[in-house]
Amino acid sequence: MSSSEHLLEVRDLKEHFPLRKGVFSRVSGWVKAVDGISFELKEGETLGLVGESGSGKTTAGRAILRLVEPTQGSVLFEGEDLSSLSPSRLRERRRKMQMIFQDPFSSLNPRLKVESIVGEGLLVHGLGRRAERLERVKETLARVGLDPSCLNRYPHEFSGGQRQRIGIARALALEPRFIVCDEPVSALDVSIQSQILNLLVELREKYRLTYLFIAHDLSVVEYLSDRVAVMYLGKIVEMARAEELYRNPLHPYTRALLSAVPAADPRRKKDRTPLPGDPASPFETPSGCCFHPRCPLAMEICKSVEPRELDLGGHKVWCHAVEKPRDSA
Repeated sequence: MSSSEHLLEVRDLKEHFPLRKGVFSRVSGWVKAVDGISFELKEGETLGLVGESGSGKTTAGRAILRLVEPTQGSVLFEGEDLSSLSPSRLRERRRKMQMIFQDPFSSLNPRLKVESIVGEGLLVHGLGRRAERLERVKETLARVGLDPSCLNRYPHEFSGGQRQRIGIARALALEPRFIVCDEPVSALDVSIQSQILNLLVELREKYRLTYLFIAHDLSVVEYLSDRVAVMYLGKIVEMARAEELYRNPLHPYTRALLSAVPAADPRRKKDRTPLPGDPASPFETPSGCCFHPRCPLAMEICKSVEPRELDLGGHKVWCHAVEKPRDSA
């Protein structure tokens, strides 16, 4: 598939943070938050990015938007490499790339009224006169289900769900094509989560938006995503269409995550796949396969050789046990 068919291409993206020690703050090591991930997104598509806390999901989203500078790799948006852009050109491109943050309270400036929060991007990019910006803010609030009469209110005057709608309106005001949704419903009550998810689906279909949807709740990801990528210790270990991944998970880590999802029917028993221990530190990642210390299918090769990508008709997995089952080792 040619790159022109993709709205976004991420190639071997890495985000390593230095660890400093001593009086002179010398670098003593690196935290490998994101360690070489690659994927593509078509216009109107949603990719769900899942994994345990500390797997690197949020850092990946921020690195794609260059909210943090990537250590290595490239991000192509509409065929243009963001890493090679000047600050002024990057600012232009950011109009089409926005982010919805996890916490709908801390992500909104408590000193600003709704009009200023939603219209801030329009002001920064110099779009329209004040009256035109005000009209755009009113229209955007209506799109997310908020009454324009709330323009002169502050964030603390709203409920959590309403604050998240303000955050979504802020992202929509510049009419983006691509939005990183960083766990946008995890801080909300369950009854409100479905409303926000339905709103995101409605906006995607109406405005042909493309989402990178970051979450740890696999049931939420299944509802919203076209494809799902599973991350562990900064790496993608499995990626497939949502229905295929949920029906036929191949990687042991994916199976363990899915087995932990509560069943809708309490009378239905599920086979749990508990994982021993905790994830390794991104400061001291294991050699070979990063998952091998916790993997029930680990073989000798897993300890020393990093798995290569195995593409099974669009279902990609990085696992020696899938490529070379134990009984054939």
